[in-house]
Amino acid sequence: QFYFSSDFRYRNKKVRKNMKLIAAALFLISGASAFAPSAKVAKTTALKGDLNGWVPDSSKFAFGLPGTTNPIADFDPLGFTKDASLLKVKQLREAETQHGRVAMLAVLGLLVTEEPIEIHPLFEAYNKDIGPAIRHLDEVRAVEPIFFELLTVFIGALEINRALKGWKSTDSANFQDLKDNYYPGDVGFDPLGLKPEDAEGFLEMSTKEINNGRLAMIGIAGMVAQELVNGKEIFVNAGLAADRFDPTSVPIQF
Repeated sequence: QFYFSSDFRYRNKKVRKNMKLIAAALFLISGASAFAPSAKVAKTTALKGDLNGWVPDSSKFAFGLPGTTNPIADFDPLGFTKDASLLKVKQLREAETQHGRVAMLAVLGLLVTEEPIEIHPLFEAYNKDIGPAIRHLDEVRAVEPIFFELLTVFIGALEINRALKGWKSTDSANFQDLKDNYYPGDVGFDPLGLKPEDAEGFLEMSTKEINNGRLAMIGIAGMVAQELVNGKEIFVNAGLAADRFDPTSVPIQF
């Protein structure tokens, strides 16, 4: 009986581990496909210069930058781009792109580290459910306080790289203004080689990235708000996973 019980627990843990790996793979594949260029686009116009084929046009919304999608075209209810200069529009797009990318990573990270997937780079989550993702940094601070200092250095390095790539030099009177030949958000990071080599393909992919980023910013705001309200993980709150979280097990109580 003891042998059967031990073997069952071993097999159950192995099945859970395999399910987590499969779920993570599906998330990554779906994320990558969201930005893959469509085969329907005719690749005829090569990327020109540093603006990826984009030619600013003052007669178009946001100077013709990608991101306008039907049925809600030229969406700017608060008038941020109204009478804005080319530089201002580029700065707004730079901020939107970067925030969208962070939000997409946040949504993915929140979902895969919670029940029922629970793939966490810092903890053996199958041994202890540390609850909703908004509480995970409490656990990190308690276990490895230096993590936040290292994270700050890492984020600072990324921001310095972006500044060197797209901002005017520090000896310029217009420091933090974007360079004329810098395309908003294009910091040269493309480890998977997904960036199209033609202007039409880049326009399509950039629009997909912007729209997915916008959705992710709204999505992560809703997820965080929901977890703050009732303290339950996303899939647990939706009834798709069991609630194993013990609030008394985390170092900071709310």
